[in-house]
Amino acid sequence: MLSASELQQVKQRFGIIGVDEGLNRAIDVAVQVANTDLSVLVTGESGVGKENIPRIIHNYSARKHSTFIAVNCGAIPEGTIDSELFGHEKGAFTGAISDRKGYFEEANGGTIFLDEIGEMPMATQARLLRVLEAGEFIKVGSSKVLKTNVRVIAATNVNLPKAIENGRFREDLYYRLNTVPIYIPPLRDRKVDIPMLFRKFAADFAEKNKMPGVRLTDDAQQLLMQFSWPGNIRQLKNVAEQISILSEAREVTADMLLPYIKPLSQERSLVLVDDNAGSAAGANGGKWTESEREVLYQILFDMRKEINDLKQLLNKAVGKTIVPETDVDVDLSRFSTLHPAESLHFSSGESNTDSGTVAPSVVVNNGFSSSSKINNNATVDTDVFLEPENRTIEEMQKEMIKKSLERNGGNRKLAADELKISERTLYRKIKKFGLDI
Repeated sequence: MLSASELQQVKQRFGIIGVDEGLNRAIDVAVQVANTDLSVLVTGESGVGKENIPRIIHNYSARKHSTFIAVNCGAIPEGTIDSELFGHEKGAFTGAISDRKGYFEEANGGTIFLDEIGEMPMATQARLLRVLEAGEFIKVGSSKVLKTNVRVIAATNVNLPKAIENGRFREDLYYRLNTVPIYIPPLRDRKVDIPMLFRKFAADFAEKNKMPGVRLTDDAQQLLMQFSWPGNIRQLKNVAEQISILSEAREVTADMLLPYIKPLSQERSLVLVDDNAGSAAGANGGKWTESEREVLYQILFDMRKEINDLKQLLNKAVGKTIVPETDVDVDLSRFSTLHPAESLHFSSGESNTDSGTVAPSVVVNNGFSSSSKINNNATVDTDVFLEPENRTIEEMQKEMIKKSLERNGGNRKLAADELKISERTLYRKIKKFGLDI
């Protein structure tokens, strides 16, 4: 067990801010396990600072003078990850114009940090298991067995036991990696650390840009501590930098802080379930996952607003109130998916022989039709866009990815961050759906 002074030295050396007990426990375990060669699995939400733990372990180990390599498994395309990790022989595939050493060969005698291990393809997981069990690997396109002496530290924000149940992660590999588990708590569970982190980020930004720093009042600090911070430390840093550059006052009150975090509280995270996880409702026995329900509810709310706007537009068009200006209640269980209306157009209606009036027809593509009486016996046909059950989750994923790419100007990294998926998963989805933006 580290003393308080030893713990503080570790934090200062690696730039770690905070006094939370869960954070202290994670650092203490990292230092204690450093002098062994045991595999370590670091878990925690995205943005909590998991990358600090592998560096602590490496620098306090006997391997500290050897190579340390950090690899983001989620950022490497599935077709090239084996070559990146284990190397390849000349001519192994198109474009392999020479022999190449992989990370496991380069890091021989040192430490390799596999971030986002939950995104690693199943075939690559089998290769990694052999390295962990026997210290052996084979280059792509070769039949020669090579040896390596590498310590493996992995990290993930994925629930690996759940991934094992879904057939997306090897159980034997999980137990090999999880010899020593280290958990980093989310920022919402480290409330006492939030003001300290904000001051650090604001001071660093002010020093870097040669400008006066901002200071939070007591009520502003309380507001920060009450927020859930779904993006954790990365999100807090973003807010600190925004306030530092955009706020005219250097002393920030709660009222001044609120506009910077209020939009964040309204954001909804979209998690696209991997194809192999059986994400469609039919594959789950008709049950929606939590992330799928969240997306559906958001779409339902947007659609309900559009229906009410449509009613107002229709009322103005016919010059008479024909539909109550109340919210529309829709039973979500009737539909497999819901989606906002994509197009709206007016077409002339048929003349009513009794009154001689013509009722405009309002059409919202493409669903169930309803009618309302106006001007004596005339009717208005309205198609409310509540998609029938032939719409799939896969189609909805395609639409969400397309819109995210459009919003981010085709930047795949920004789109992946917005959708809360890895760049590799996004790349695979784009290729699968044939999206060219």
